[in-house]
This record gives sequence, structure tokens and C-alpha cells, in this order.
Amino acid sequence: MLVRRRLSFLLLASTILVSARLGPACLAQGTSAEGSHEQRAAHAFEAARKQGPLALHDFLVEMPKGADLHVHLAGAVYAESFLRAAGEDGLCVDTIALKFAKPVDKACGKDQIAAAELMAHTQNNNQQLYDKLIDAFSMRSFVPYAEFSGHDQFFSTFDRFSGTDKKHTGEWIDEIVNRAAGQNEQYIEIMETPPFSHAAALGYKAGWDSNLASLRQKLLDAGIDDEVAAAKEHIESAIALRSKLEACSAASDLIDLKGSPACQVKIRFIYQILRNNPPEQVFAQTLLGFETISKLPQYFVGINFVEPEDGPTGMRDYTEQMHMVDYLHSVYPNVHITLHAGELAPGLVPPEGLRFHIRQAVEMGHAERIGHGVDVMYEDDAAGLLKEMAAKHVMVEINLTSNDGILGIKGADHPLPFYRKAGVPVALSTDDEGVSRIDLTHEYVRAAMDFNLTYADLKQMARTGMEHNFLPGKSLWAAPDAFTAPTSECRGQLLGGDKPAGGCAAFLAGSEKAAAQWEQERRFRVFEAQW
Repeated sequence: MLVRRRLSFLLLASTILVSARLGPACLAQGTSAEGSHEQRAAHAFEAARKQGPLALHDFLVEMPKGADLHVHLAGAVYAESFLRAAGEDGLCVDTIALKFAKPVDKACGKDQIAAAELMAHTQNNNQQLYDKLIDAFSMRSFVPYAEFSGHDQFFSTFDRFSGTDKKHTGEWIDEIVNRAAGQNEQYIEIMETPPFSHAAALGYKAGWDSNLASLRQKLLDAGIDDEVAAAKEHIESAIALRSKLEACSAASDLIDLKGSPACQVKIRFIYQILRNNPPEQVFAQTLLGFETISKLPQYFVGINFVEPEDGPTGMRDYTEQMHMVDYLHSVYPNVHITLHAGELAPGLVPPEGLRFHIRQAVEMGHAERIGHGVDVMYEDDAAGLLKEMAAKHVMVEINLTSNDGILGIKGADHPLPFYRKAGVPVALSTDDEGVSRIDLTHEYVRAAMDFNLTYADLKQMARTGMEHNFLPGKSLWAAPDAFTAPTSECRGQLLGGDKPAGGCAAFLAGSEKAAAQWEQERRFRVFEAQW
């Protein structure tokens, strides 16, 4: 499509005027046709930004965004989908607590209504209840009030919409990838917690032992890795359903699918650890996670700790949990690590609680990526920490709407400009797009408007996300986070060309990461050629 049909005449006119004012000298910065297209796309972006968020969204929705690396499966599903699934599962809705409940003897109790009945009669007398449930399951319409903050509302939603059957996991993945495909995303790392009840029971039976090597061996001897099979079954059944819903043709390994744009959105999974449990359970689940990733690398590519970082157990045991990751990293050095760290704000916890979480995640937890990192400027020696993160190329997963809704942190209070100034790699992500009622395009628009970012800035972020994904293989780029020259095997060839040749073709065939980056460059060529 040479000119996007949805583009308004005003935007086209503005683009022409901006180009005319800049003149040939500016366009001459790109000596090739590719450079010229990039310049024209940048001009169109600036024209759209001047018109406001709606025009900017129209421009950005089709911009190649590469990866979304911070996505919680349950939090990414919209409330409407949970209500539909609850009806199919025969669940009840508690009309007072505004949450799902299981029927007793196949009947809903006092102040309850069958979810199926609610969905069947929404257009009649149940519209008000339906609206209340959507609000209760998300941040929609929420206004903080005395003793109940955005933080409280956000984390309370998960208990309210929990209870639907795990058989829907493939449907949730289908929902996420269809939404991603409509925004020109190509890869998502989805955080999910596979079954771990057996591991938890073994952890409690073993008890806490600060000698982690001894505790690990005791748990392995007890058969903790038996539950890896449950994770495999859970993921494979979900992927099979996703493939069926999208009518994909499966590759031999089941996970890289062919077919529609939704099928072509590549996914992998991050193994979630629930941090607000006793240390013996946290260690047992973390050990199971490292074992699972090691044995199922085709599905699970990394590990993360989740749940509120400000929880009493999470705060008390934070350093001990980093010791756990430090030890297990020494045993399983090939397991990738990304950690929620610094999802805190002044007043949420005492000042001393803001001073060390990100540093410990980087130095003790061996985190290759940090989720949120909001309190970085309150850490001890913040400047030194930023310098260290830049030197180690530790990427920060930036979740603007989530940070605003949960922590009240936005605009000048957000550390994004400090990360960028220090040279710390950053990429935009959604966190829980269903709960927040957003998508990734929304985050790109917000970043551009709130921080005056350019098209080049956003393109850099999109490339950064693909640079720091956990797909196997070497990067397409010769130097980390420097998107100016490709690796030697692909120099002299058109980046993202339809037919890479010779050594470049062989290199791409041997690196899943580089192949995905090459595809991102192809998408940029197509997108920018419109202007």
C-alpha cells in the first residue's frame, strides 16, 4: 500500500509542508532511497504529532514495533473475555464482591447470578452489573479514593477475575497475538505460571535451609522436576488451541506457526515465580522454573519474579530471593533472567526500601533486563547504577500506563529520560494491557507525547526490544545496542532484503534472533516506503 487509506488529507498536507520547510538539504542526509523513505516517515510522524494523539495513533499503529517483552498472560486479557469464559465454565458472579464464584451443588448462592445468564441478558436489566464488573476487573473508570489507591485497584483485579478454567489459555494467547498482529508486532514474551503445587508441597516438606546447594539437591532427590511434564502439557495444549483458532499451519516444533498475520506473531514464555510466599516455597518454585527452562527451551526462554514488590514478604525477603537467583544462575548459567525491580515509589514503602532493589537485581540477580525500574533515581549512587546498567547493556522494560495507574508516576516524575540520557537501553511494553485497557500503540503514543520523542527515538526503542529478546542466536548487529552496522556476514546487503545471500543467509538460518531482527528491518522498509 503506497499511501495508507486511513491517513487523513490534513496529515498528508502537513507532511508535504514540513518536508518543504526542511528542504532538500535535510532529505539529503540519507544518500539512499531507504534513507529518504526514513526521512519522509520522520516528517510524517512530526506532522502527526503536531495534530495530536489521534493523528499520532493513526501513524503509529502500523509502525513496526518488534517485541513486547513485558506481558503477563492473565493481565493482558480484557475483562469481556473473562466474563464470556466464566459463562462457558458455569461460574457465578458475586454481585456484591464483583468477582467470580464457584456454584455449590450446581447452583449460585445468595447475591449471585450465573455468569452465563448475565451474558445472555446484558442488553436488558443486567447492563449496570455488567459495567460494574468490567470496571472491577480493570482500571476502567477508576478514580483513587481514601484508603484505596490505583495500586490497590490494580492488584485486586486478579483475584476478582480468577477462577476460569486453564483450558482457555490458548484463547487468551489467541486474543493477545491477534491484537499484536493488528499493530505490526512480531514477537511477544508472555509471562505465565505453570502448575507448581507439587513443587510447593516439596518445598514445605523440606523446610527452609540457607545452604541452597543442599536444599536444591534435597528437592531434586524428592522429584521436584517431575512437574516439568505438567508445564509442557499446559503450554502445548494452549499452543495447539491457538493454532486451531487461527487456522495456522504448525511448524515441526509446534510453536513457530505459519499462516495469517496472527499466526506469524512469534511467542515464547517467561516462567513466573510468585515472590510473596515463604522462602522455602519461593526457592522450590524458582528451582522448578530453572529446571523447566533448561528442559523446555523451545517454549520457556527466561525467568521472572512477580507479585507486588512492596508486599511484606517481597520486601522482607528481597535480598534473600536475589541470593536464590544468584546461586541458581551459577548452576544454570544459560537460563535468561529478567526481574521486576524498582516497581516502587516514594510513600509506597519507607525510603530505605527504595535504595537497593534495582542494583541487587543487576549485581546479585544477574538480570539481563529490568521490569519497570521506576525508583532508580532513589537508589544509592543512582548515577553509578545507571552507568553500570549502560555498560552491562541491561535493558529496562518501560511500562508507562502501568506506572501511572499503579504508582501514580508519570511525566517529569518518570525516570525514562534519565535512562535514555545515561545510555541505558530501553523498550516500551504493555505489562497488563487488559487490566490497563491499553495496547502497545497506546504506549508509543504516550511516550511520544509525554517525552517529546522523535520517530528515530521510537525506532531505536523498537530495535532495542528485538536486540534484548531471549530468542537463541547471535544478534544481527555488529555491536550491542548500536543499530548502525550489521554483523560482518550481512554487510553490503540490503537490511531486511527479501533474499539475503551467501554468508548472510547462512548466518540468519543459524540465529533465530538475527532472523527476527532481519524481519523487523524488512517491515521498516515496507512501512517507510509509504511516505
